[in-house]
Amino acid sequence: MAKKKSSAYVCNDCGADYTKWQGQCGECHAWNTLSEVRMAVVKSSSSAGRGGYAGAGDAEVSLLSDIEIDELPRIPTGAGELDLVLGGGLVTGSCVLIGGEPGAGKSTLLLQTLCHLAESHKCLYVTGEESPQQVAMRAKRLGLPTHKVSIMAETSAETVCNTALRQQPKILVVDSIQVMHCEDISSAPGSVSQVRESAALLIRLAKQSGIILLLVGHVTKEGSLAGPKVLEHMIDCSLMLEGSADTRFRTLRSHKNRFGAVNELGVFAMTEQGLKEVANPSAIFLQRGDEVASGSVVMVVWEGTRPLLVELQALVDDSNFGNPRRVTVGLDQNRLAMLLAVLHRHGGLMVGDQDVFVNVVGGVKVLETSADLALILAVVSSFRDSPLPRDLMAFGEVGLAGEIRAVPSGQERLREAAKHGFKRAIVPAGNAPRQVIEGMEVIAVHKLSEALEVIGLQ
Repeated sequence: MAKKKSSAYVCNDCGADYTKWQGQCGECHAWNTLSEVRMAVVKSSSSAGRGGYAGAGDAEVSLLSDIEIDELPRIPTGAGELDLVLGGGLVTGSCVLIGGEPGAGKSTLLLQTLCHLAESHKCLYVTGEESPQQVAMRAKRLGLPTHKVSIMAETSAETVCNTALRQQPKILVVDSIQVMHCEDISSAPGSVSQVRESAALLIRLAKQSGIILLLVGHVTKEGSLAGPKVLEHMIDCSLMLEGSADTRFRTLRSHKNRFGAVNELGVFAMTEQGLKEVANPSAIFLQRGDEVASGSVVMVVWEGTRPLLVELQALVDDSNFGNPRRVTVGLDQNRLAMLLAVLHRHGGLMVGDQDVFVNVVGGVKVLETSADLALILAVVSSFRDSPLPRDLMAFGEVGLAGEIRAVPSGQERLREAAKHGFKRAIVPAGNAPRQVIEGMEVIAVHKLSEALEVIGLQ
């Protein structure tokens, strides 16, 4: 068997590979994103015989029905919101990648988690960006117990693996994967080849030894994880810690989880003692004034495995330009344009010559269609300058024919709204409760015109 060193060119954005360099990636159409990586090409030897491969052995094959299924043991992290996003806790041998913008609190969250886990498990914190003194100063400022946490400053992936094999920690934190490098790769740390090979080396260590691996990842200016796209396929769980600089709240969202629900949301508050979990996020996002202005309505979105009440605001104003603006924060702008067309066709309300601004209060990003009905009600309320009742909430998907479609988990959404004191709810007819919800009047509608009649804005 002979090995021949070769090279390929891999796109930093989508991970597509090419035999030679070119200016634009043919898959994602991004410019100047191809980087050269070294790879080993294995040629089959003539001594392997016909139909065989040199150096390859036979692997054990089993029937799927004969595989024993065991319950995956979970290790609680001590933070209920983090356990919720992870699906119940950390799984032995799993690889978790936590990404976020600088200053979001990634290192703080992992340091708090590691100090809690170190009370019952052996932990190792590998810092590649900060010195051990800086990490110790942060832990002291946060008042964390550090007498059982081991720390090392290292950027070599091989050295980290050898140390982990010798120390045998239960939890290994690497901060961050972008500064790790492999000795036999000539490119600089942070490049496609370095991030991919360093991550592969660490993940192989975790799978073979049962170590729980927690990786910190940076994000690009577009908000996606830096490095090759294949990195997201290699790990078991991908979490994103988000939060703007003008708010102390941080949201932790699961984008991929092989051991739990996807799009699960956890909410934290950044305080002087670090990140504190918020057990009732709806109470934060519903901090409304004494007088509710026009264009404001509360909706219930489904985040992972729980309902979340958020306030949606709309502002409709005369346009001073020939092309009216459509601006959304936390919602899909294309969906707003579609719903405005539905409102004109089936609601009899023309806002095509108006500027429309829509905002989800609190910085929450709504990715589901259950916000359609609330969005239209908020737009109509602002256009008519008629405030909606303070105790009214709404949810439902609006179709192109003006019909109101049912959304999943409607009963749970209604119970969550009733728990927070809402007395009236406009919902799709398909989500009408079979049993009366105490203290709440549920109004089931089939069409958009019926919903507008309910609020008196038809």
